[in-house]
Amino acid sequence: MQKDNFAHKAAEWDTPSKKGMTDKFVKEMMLQITIHPQWKGLEIGAGTGLVGLQIAPYLKNIVFEDTSEAMLEVLKSKLGKDSPHEILHAEIFEYTKQDIDFVFSCMAFHHLPDIDKALKHINKIITKDAIIVVGDILTEDGSFHRFEPIHHKGFDLSKLMHQFIDAGFEILTAHSYNTLTRERTPGVFTDYEQFILVAKKI
Repeated sequence: MQKDNFAHKAAEWDTPSKKGMTDKFVKEMMLQITIHPQWKGLEIGAGTGLVGLQIAPYLKNIVFEDTSEAMLEVLKSKLGKDSPHEILHAEIFEYTKQDIDFVFSCMAFHHLPDIDKALKHINKIITKDAIIVVGDILTEDGSFHRFEPIHHKGFDLSKLMHQFIDAGFEILTAHSYNTLTRERTPGVFTDYEQFILVAKKI
Protein backbone atom coordinates (compact mmCIF):
# COMPACT_ATOMS: atom_id res chain seq x y z
CA MET A 1 0.00 0.00 0.00
CA GLN A 2 1.10 3.54 -0.67
CA LYS A 3 2.65 5.80 1.98
CA ASP A 4 0.20 7.38 4.42
CA ASN A 5 0.35 10.97 3.20
CA PHE A 6 -2.25 12.01 5.75
CA ALA A 7 -0.52 10.65 8.86
CA HIS A 8 0.57 14.09 10.04
CA LYS A 9 -2.79 15.70 9.18
CA ALA A 10 -5.33 13.28 10.64
CA ALA A 11 -5.48 14.59 14.22
CA GLU A 12 -6.31 18.12 13.05
CA TRP A 13 -8.30 17.21 9.93
CA ASP A 14 -11.77 18.14 11.19
CA THR A 15 -11.53 21.90 10.70
CA PRO A 16 -14.59 24.17 10.40
CA SER A 17 -13.86 24.67 6.69
CA LYS A 18 -13.73 20.93 5.98
CA LYS A 19 -16.88 20.36 8.00
CA GLY A 20 -18.60 23.09 6.06
CA MET A 21 -17.46 21.62 2.74
CA THR A 22 -18.61 18.11 3.60
CA ASP A 23 -21.91 19.41 4.97
CA LYS A 24 -22.61 21.02 1.59
CA PHE A 25 -21.80 17.77 -0.21
CA VAL A 26 -24.12 15.75 2.02
CA LYS A 27 -26.90 18.31 1.59
CA GLU A 28 -26.55 18.23 -2.21
CA MET A 29 -26.37 14.44 -2.25
CA MET A 30 -29.55 14.14 -0.19
CA LEU A 31 -31.32 16.42 -2.66
CA GLN A 32 -30.37 14.15 -5.55
CA ILE A 33 -31.09 10.67 -4.19
CA THR A 34 -33.37 8.79 -1.82
CA ILE A 35 -31.41 6.65 0.62
CA HIS A 36 -33.03 3.36 1.63
CA PRO A 37 -32.52 2.01 5.16
CA GLN A 38 -31.77 -1.52 3.92
CA TRP A 39 -28.82 -0.34 1.83
CA LYS A 40 -25.25 -1.30 2.58
CA GLY A 41 -22.97 1.63 1.80
CA LEU A 42 -19.33 1.97 0.83
CA GLU A 43 -17.45 5.23 1.26
CA ILE A 44 -14.32 5.59 -0.85
CA GLY A 45 -11.75 7.76 0.91
CA ALA A 46 -13.73 7.93 4.14
CA GLY A 47 -11.08 9.84 6.05
CA THR A 48 -12.29 10.77 9.52
CA GLY A 49 -15.93 10.18 8.61
CA LEU A 50 -17.06 13.76 8.03
CA VAL A 51 -19.40 12.57 5.27
CA GLY A 52 -20.16 8.97 6.16
CA LEU A 53 -21.12 9.57 9.76
CA GLN A 54 -23.77 12.05 8.64
CA ILE A 55 -25.59 9.47 6.54
CA ALA A 56 -24.83 6.38 8.63
CA PRO A 57 -28.14 6.67 10.52
CA TYR A 58 -30.00 6.27 7.21
CA LEU A 59 -28.21 3.07 6.12
CA LYS A 60 -28.04 -0.51 7.38
CA ASN A 61 -24.27 -0.23 7.61
CA ILE A 62 -21.27 1.29 5.86
CA VAL A 63 -17.84 0.06 4.79
CA PHE A 64 -15.51 2.98 5.47
CA GLU A 65 -12.56 2.56 3.07
CA ASP A 66 -9.36 4.58 3.17
CA THR A 67 -5.65 4.03 2.59
CA SER A 68 -4.71 6.28 5.51
CA GLU A 69 -4.49 4.34 8.76
CA ALA A 70 -4.16 7.56 10.72
CA MET A 71 -7.39 8.99 9.34
CA LEU A 72 -9.23 5.73 10.04
CA GLU A 73 -7.96 5.70 13.63
CA VAL A 74 -9.71 9.04 14.15
CA LEU A 75 -12.84 7.57 12.59
CA LYS A 76 -12.67 4.51 14.86
CA SER A 77 -12.63 6.76 17.91
CA LYS A 78 -15.88 8.34 16.71
CA LEU A 79 -17.62 5.04 15.94
CA GLY A 80 -17.13 3.32 19.27
CA LYS A 81 -16.78 -0.40 20.00
CA ASP A 82 -20.30 -1.61 19.17
CA SER A 83 -20.61 0.03 15.78
CA PRO A 84 -22.23 -2.05 12.99
CA HIS A 85 -19.95 -0.40 10.46
CA GLU A 86 -16.79 -1.82 8.90
CA ILE A 87 -13.38 -0.20 8.61
CA LEU A 88 -11.34 -1.12 5.55
CA HIS A 89 -7.74 0.03 5.63
CA ALA A 90 -6.90 -0.91 2.06
CA GLU A 91 -7.17 0.03 -1.57
CA ILE A 92 -10.71 -0.22 -2.92
CA PHE A 93 -9.68 -3.24 -5.00
CA GLU A 94 -9.29 -5.32 -1.85
CA TYR A 95 -13.05 -5.27 -1.27
CA THR A 96 -14.46 -8.13 -3.33
CA LYS A 97 -17.90 -8.95 -1.93
CA GLN A 98 -20.75 -8.13 -4.29
CA ASP A 99 -23.08 -6.66 -1.69
CA ILE A 100 -22.82 -2.87 -1.93
CA ASP A 101 -26.00 -0.94 -2.72
CA PHE A 102 -24.65 2.58 -2.44
CA VAL A 103 -21.17 4.02 -3.08
CA PHE A 104 -20.24 7.57 -2.20
CA SER A 105 -17.07 9.62 -2.18
CA CYS A 106 -16.25 13.25 -1.45
CA MET A 107 -12.96 14.78 -2.60
CA ALA A 108 -11.21 11.42 -2.84
CA PHE A 109 -11.50 10.46 -6.52
CA HIS A 110 -8.59 12.71 -7.50
CA HIS A 111 -6.38 10.49 -5.34
CA LEU A 112 -7.25 7.33 -7.32
CA PRO A 113 -4.45 6.51 -9.78
CA ASP A 114 -6.62 4.78 -12.41
CA ILE A 115 -10.23 5.96 -12.63
CA ASP A 116 -11.24 3.46 -15.32
CA LYS A 117 -9.88 0.54 -13.31
CA ALA A 118 -11.57 1.78 -10.15
CA LEU A 119 -14.95 2.21 -11.84
CA LYS A 120 -14.83 -1.27 -13.35
CA HIS A 121 -14.05 -2.74 -9.94
CA ILE A 122 -16.83 -0.75 -8.28
CA ASN A 123 -19.25 -2.09 -10.87
CA LYS A 124 -18.28 -5.63 -9.86
CA ILE A 125 -18.92 -5.17 -6.14
CA ILE A 126 -22.26 -3.38 -6.32
CA THR A 127 -25.76 -4.80 -6.62
CA LYS A 128 -28.22 -4.31 -9.46
CA ASP A 129 -29.42 -0.68 -9.70
CA ALA A 130 -26.86 0.41 -7.10
CA ILE A 131 -26.22 4.14 -6.84
CA ILE A 132 -22.84 5.89 -6.83
CA VAL A 133 -22.33 9.52 -5.87
CA VAL A 134 -19.01 11.28 -6.41
CA GLY A 135 -18.10 14.81 -5.39
CA ASP A 136 -14.81 16.38 -6.42
CA ILE A 137 -13.36 19.44 -8.13
CA LEU A 138 -13.34 20.43 -11.76
CA THR A 139 -10.05 20.74 -13.66
CA GLU A 140 -7.62 23.12 -11.93
CA ASP A 141 -3.99 24.19 -12.36
CA GLY A 142 -2.55 21.99 -9.63
CA SER A 143 -2.57 24.69 -6.98
CA PHE A 144 -5.31 22.98 -4.98
CA HIS A 145 -2.63 20.69 -3.54
CA ARG A 146 0.00 23.43 -3.60
CA PHE A 147 1.43 21.83 -6.75
CA GLU A 148 2.35 18.67 -4.86
CA PRO A 149 2.25 15.51 -6.99
CA ILE A 150 -1.34 14.30 -7.33
CA HIS A 151 -2.97 11.82 -9.69
CA HIS A 152 -5.63 14.18 -11.04
CA LYS A 153 -5.75 17.97 -11.08
CA GLY A 154 -9.51 17.89 -10.84
CA PHE A 155 -11.73 16.44 -13.56
CA ASP A 156 -13.20 17.34 -16.90
CA LEU A 157 -16.81 16.49 -16.07
CA SER A 158 -17.75 15.49 -19.62
CA LYS A 159 -14.81 13.08 -19.82
CA LEU A 160 -15.57 11.64 -16.38
CA MET A 161 -19.19 11.05 -17.37
CA HIS A 162 -18.04 9.06 -20.40
CA GLN A 163 -15.74 7.01 -18.16
CA PHE A 164 -18.72 6.12 -15.97
CA ILE A 165 -20.80 5.18 -19.00
CA ASP A 166 -18.00 3.01 -20.39
CA ALA A 167 -17.80 1.22 -17.03
CA GLY A 168 -21.49 0.27 -17.13
CA PHE A 169 -23.24 3.17 -15.41
CA GLU A 170 -26.11 5.44 -16.34
CA ILE A 171 -25.57 9.10 -15.44
CA LEU A 172 -28.50 10.47 -13.42
CA THR A 173 -27.09 13.96 -12.87
CA ALA A 174 -23.75 15.76 -13.02
CA HIS A 175 -23.42 19.43 -12.17
CA SER A 176 -21.51 22.04 -10.20
CA TYR A 177 -22.86 22.80 -6.75
CA ASN A 178 -20.22 24.69 -4.74
CA THR A 179 -17.16 26.92 -4.97
CA LEU A 180 -14.19 26.54 -2.63
CA THR A 181 -12.09 29.66 -2.11
CA ARG A 182 -8.59 29.21 -0.77
CA GLU A 183 -5.75 31.60 0.00
CA ARG A 184 -2.88 29.81 -1.71
CA THR A 185 -0.35 32.63 -1.28
CA PRO A 186 -0.69 35.64 1.05
CA GLY A 187 -3.43 37.88 -0.29
CA VAL A 188 -4.04 35.72 -3.38
CA PHE A 189 -7.28 33.75 -3.40
CA THR A 190 -8.21 30.99 -5.84
CA ASP A 191 -11.65 29.54 -6.52
CA TYR A 192 -12.14 25.82 -7.14
CA GLU A 193 -15.46 24.61 -8.46
CA GLN A 194 -16.91 21.44 -6.99
CA PHE A 195 -19.19 19.05 -8.86
CA ILE A 196 -21.44 16.16 -7.93
CA LEU A 197 -22.02 13.17 -10.19
CA VAL A 198 -24.77 10.63 -9.53
CA ALA A 199 -24.90 7.40 -11.50
CA LYS A 200 -26.69 4.05 -11.42
CA LYS A 201 -25.49 0.60 -12.37
CA ILE A 202 -27.22 -0.69 -15.48
